[in-house]
Amino acid sequence: MGHGGNVIDELMTDHREVEELFGRIEALPQGRKDRKVYADQATIELVRHSVAEEAHLYPAVRQYLADGDAIADKEIEDHSKAERLMKELEAHEADNPAFDRVIGLLMSEIRAHVADEEQNLFPLLQQAAPAGALDELGDKVRQAKKMAPTRPHPAAPDRPPANKLLAPGLGLVDRMRDALTGRGKKD
Repeated sequence: MGHGGNVIDELMTDHREVEELFGRIEALPQGRKDRKVYADQATIELVRHSVAEEAHLYPAVRQYLADGDAIADKEIEDHSKAERLMKELEAHEADNPAFDRVIGLLMSEIRAHVADEEQNLFPLLQQAAPAGALDELGDKVRQAKKMAPTRPHPAAPDRPPANKLLAPGLGLVDRMRDALTGRGKKD
């Protein structure tokens, strides 16, 4: 799947990639080690996506939409729930029964969030924001994802400016940990 385009195109591409990973998890039998690998890959993508949305999309939602503060606050709360689930998922291997419970909850939470964004938020933003602003946001989101953490940090700030200041440092540490442990990679 190709990345690029305005912020909505970029984020919808992310949504498709995560859904593909969820499909891989669901296609494997319970207890299979690869389910954890795909769950780690999904977590990496979800955390990067969330950090980018919180740094750039939700401030634009607050700016361009009449109900922007309430909408952005709800979206951030959705992210917080998902992040707590991802943090819990980190503690479980694929053969632990808790893994199946938590990954099921996470997939349900993410799928509901994605549906809400794609059916409600994105069309509203598309109508309210100038095309140039959406294109610029797409570039900012792509840049933010490159520097973003890859692991859930539920206690980290989720609003600018603190999130924009801390995310690159957390991201560097997370990417180093992932490289050393092989997290998210198949054997």
